[in-house]
Amino acid sequence: MKFDKIILVFLCCLCLVSCGSKEEKTGDKEQSEYESPLTIYLIGDSTMADYSGDYDDRDYMKTRYPVMGWGQVFQQFFIQDSLTKLSGIIKADSVIVDDRARGGRSTRTFFQEGRWRAVYKDLKENDIVIMQFGHNDGSESHPDRYVNIEGYKEFLRLFVSQTLQKDALPIILTPVARNYPWKDGHLENVHGDYDQAPKDIAQEMDVPLIDLNKMSMDFFSEKGEEYVSENYFMNLPAGKYEAYPEGQNDNTHFQPQGAKAVAQLVFKGLKDLSDRSTSEK
Repeated sequence: MKFDKIILVFLCCLCLVSCGSKEEKTGDKEQSEYESPLTIYLIGDSTMADYSGDYDDRDYMKTRYPVMGWGQVFQQFFIQDSLTKLSGIIKADSVIVDDRARGGRSTRTFFQEGRWRAVYKDLKENDIVIMQFGHNDGSESHPDRYVNIEGYKEFLRLFVSQTLQKDALPIILTPVARNYPWKDGHLENVHGDYDQAPKDIAQEMDVPLIDLNKMSMDFFSEKGEEYVSENYFMNLPAGKYEAYPEGQNDNTHFQPQGAKAVAQLVFKGLKDLSDRSTSEK
């Protein structure tokens, strides 16, 4: 009889532990309603690209550094504390930045090479696609990549509509500023109608837009032409970097400090979109 009582007490304790474990798991589930990370896909050109890793099977530090696209440093902005600032647009507890941008690509060549098809195949609900083109679309001297304004708009429409088909969020960016022309201490717009076209598509299709061209022009202007030229863009002295022994004069692509500055601007743009989304609910 005494043995039976011991068994009964043991079974009761086991039941309590089991129930407690279930409650704990239920509580965890209530605290975290999302089961997997959200992916932010970056599609665009060299100013957004990640040159490290397996970008083109070359040794990055020996053959490319210090060139850096802003997407290369974008992941570091999505720490847990930062995600709370983006709750209006990010429906996840963690974020993976998947940078598919490549140098020299326009909207047309990005599509023709199957790069968009690969992104579309992987897209899932609540993912985000950030698209930034324009630099190569408007390059009439390079017919292999050039797209006229109507073609540029049509490919943006395609990327947006197919992103929406997957219940993901498309975000259009105007092209980031080049380091020219400067006028009376202020950096001016070099992109012409290729700056306006993304704005037109965002309004037409009622999707979010980050005006990165204006944000970067204003930010660079505050820093000043000399500082930006020396620290943000690929204007390099001879003998400083192994990849550029004779130096470099490049006012389109970024050094690490420039890439980080632009990534910060894009993150601020996301935060502004999130704040607006939250206030409209």
